[in-house]
Amino acid sequence: MAKQTQHHGTAWYVLHTYSGYEDNVARNLKQRIESMDMQDYIFDVIVPIEKKIKIKNGKRVTVEEKIYPGYVLVQMIVTDASWYVVRNTPNVTGFIGLGTTPTPVDPNEMLSIKKKMGQDEPKYRIDVKKGENVKIVDGPFKDFDGEVQEVDEAKGKVKVLVLVFGRETPVELDFLQIKKI
Repeated sequence: MAKQTQHHGTAWYVLHTYSGYEDNVARNLKQRIESMDMQDYIFDVIVPIEKKIKIKNGKRVTVEEKIYPGYVLVQMIVTDASWYVVRNTPNVTGFIGLGTTPTPVDPNEMLSIKKKMGQDEPKYRIDVKKGENVKIVDGPFKDFDGEVQEVDEAKGKVKVLVLVFGRETPVELDFLQIKKI
């Protein structure tokens, strides 16, 4: 399938599908585009994903997570034929739009999605801010409570003030070693 980016009249559209079937829909749609010779109307099909760090069995694991579960993005020129091919792909439940007309995705939103997908560094899932109280769940200070002093999302680190022997001591921890109280 052609991976061109600019075509006259082309836009990105959002397909709605059953959650968990996004990759299947993308694969089926790509096959249908080839077999029905629609490369001049349907240019790209993507399932937006980003890398995240999670803990499984006490180990840090990088996983790919769908940014928008249940949705697939398609770059196409909408004609009766291209609309038919996409709409009749197995597990596609419809387009996002008003009535029977699909609504194109704002180009700035597409840039944002592609930027998010293009990040090589996995994202840490952290929702604590400076001044919030946290519990340390791993490491030598496990079960201690503390107050967040600094958050470094790029490195995945947080500095927490912990009360040790009656004195507040700053401790640098991994995001995965704390949880919000």
